[in-house]
Amino acid sequence: MKLKRKKIKRKKKIAEGEQAPKTSVYLNGRLIGFHENGEALVAELRARRRMGSISPEVNFHYNKKTNDLFINADSGRSRRPYIVVENGQSRLTPVLLEQLKRGEITWRSLVKLGVIEYLDAEEEEEAYIALKESDITPEHTHLEIDPVSIFGVTVSILPYPEYNSSPRITMACAMAKQSLGTYSVNFNMRNDSRAHILYYPQQPLVQTQPYRLLGFAERAAGQNFIVAITSSYGYNIGDAVVMNKNAIDRGLGRSVFFKSHETEERRYPGGQKDTFEIPPPTTNGYREEKAYRFLGEDGIISPECEVEAKDVLVGKTSPPRFLEEITVFGVIEEKKRESSLVLKSGEGGIVDSVMLTDSLAGTKMVKVRVRSIKIPEIGDKFASRHGQKGVIGLLRPQEDMPFTASGICPDLIINPHAIPSRMTVGHLLEMLGGKAACYSGKFVDGTAFTGDREEDIRKIMKEYGFDEFGEEILYDGISGQAIKSKIFIGVIYYQKLHHLVSNKMHVRSRGPVQLLTHQPTEGRSREGGLRFGEMERDCLIGYGASMLIKERLLDESDKTTMQVCENCGSIGYHDHVKNRDVCPLCENGKLSPVEMSYAFKLLLDEIQSLGIFPRLILRDRA
Repeated sequence: MKLKRKKIKRKKKIAEGEQAPKTSVYLNGRLIGFHENGEALVAELRARRRMGSISPEVNFHYNKKTNDLFINADSGRSRRPYIVVENGQSRLTPVLLEQLKRGEITWRSLVKLGVIEYLDAEEEEEAYIALKESDITPEHTHLEIDPVSIFGVTVSILPYPEYNSSPRITMACAMAKQSLGTYSVNFNMRNDSRAHILYYPQQPLVQTQPYRLLGFAERAAGQNFIVAITSSYGYNIGDAVVMNKNAIDRGLGRSVFFKSHETEERRYPGGQKDTFEIPPPTTNGYREEKAYRFLGEDGIISPECEVEAKDVLVGKTSPPRFLEEITVFGVIEEKKRESSLVLKSGEGGIVDSVMLTDSLAGTKMVKVRVRSIKIPEIGDKFASRHGQKGVIGLLRPQEDMPFTASGICPDLIINPHAIPSRMTVGHLLEMLGGKAACYSGKFVDGTAFTGDREEDIRKIMKEYGFDEFGEEILYDGISGQAIKSKIFIGVIYYQKLHHLVSNKMHVRSRGPVQLLTHQPTEGRSREGGLRFGEMERDCLIGYGASMLIKERLLDESDKTTMQVCENCGSIGYHDHVKNRDVCPLCENGKLSPVEMSYAFKLLLDEIQSLGIFPRLILRDRA
């Protein structure tokens, strides 16, 4: 009630002719004073900035609700250029545009003249920005230089993004970063840990203005595919795609994968150090002789050797962990340890280059780069620039692929169901635009909001005697008969992504187990087992396949047999010296062998460590 009364009194005072509350003025977040009319002050400051008497790097924001004026001139602000609009008219007149084209004035001149001004995030709050000049009303304060500038770099290089649903644009941006191309011209001279290079990169037939301005055409990361949208005997069900095997044999989607391996001669505190050499047979951990077959006298592999998993790239021996070790016959000697650089399982290829250098510590270092050619195979991932990703489901010979009346065969067949649910109309437009570009010999502009319209593309298609919607009669390569319905076929830019099945494929029958849990190791690099998780277990429970659950989760995992005391229920052990079973609690307890998971035995040990005694009560099987 008191607050309300105070507000009423203040209103009365203002009504009686007393002064209104003054505007607080902040410079870079610090209060520097007060002003009688903040709105008039901010209008005056902006007018002076446009005249050039105040630096164009200063921004002003007036908050009407709090009656505060913020002046920002500090570094680190994100600012964007806009064309100034006054009284419903753009300040960038046709005369200025002509002068700009002729080079008579520059960008800086436009900023000085107050035609262009930079706004920061706070000043943008007050601005009313039009996307196009035709949209300007008397209320507008600014105009975008180009509608595509509302997007970042990655979105602006995608064609027709305004026709796609937003999640697909997000996915297309993520996948553009995973596409294979030419990441660097001097890739041959570099030793990156992992690198992919596409053999025959092409620039897309449907491009955007930012794509050309940013120079992406010189760093292409994809190829133009002839794509048909139809089902193909069920091999492209879901997101799978069918690819033309002959096109792949001609080099479509082929890439090379480089992987660098490095090792160095480390120094140890006792003055000892590692040595690059072919390890002698007396070395601890000596591998079979076959593993060292490619090594030269210095213990380093030569370029162009074809290597496979478990092959040694650099032979290296290390000093023993303990200075003196007693051998079998009681002789004290120093034994070297084998610590060579070895290719992991699942890896292989041809040694591309070997580099000898010094590390930062001044020790001798070797970097070995291995290359392998990646030819598209079943399971490899491809994606268009519209978030339409898919893996190869079948490589079909060209003679079995559908073909047009003029004998054109698609490189890729995608499923029609991929389009309506994802709402990627841009994908269809690019296919039509790419087809038109093939016949007209000119790139099609797919820039957001300002690119070539569908009507323009359809006009080109009509000119060259094609169906304006890009549909054609296709003939089945297997039966030779015409397919009853017309099929949409066009040219679209596809990217090969670095998710290659050859780098992910993993299988094992038996292999290493963890020391702690006795369960199989995890991960492809450690030759691990495939995880049989809770949901997989639930499926088997649903089917009532109890013996299969037992096999997966016990027999094939960490099955162990422990001695359990029938009297006190504790876990015993076998004394190999006295050759008898011993219970740690009972002196004469009878012990019985019990099958259990080693992880369960570990749990019992952990419970005991908390001071709790778990008992296992045994009974005969019914």
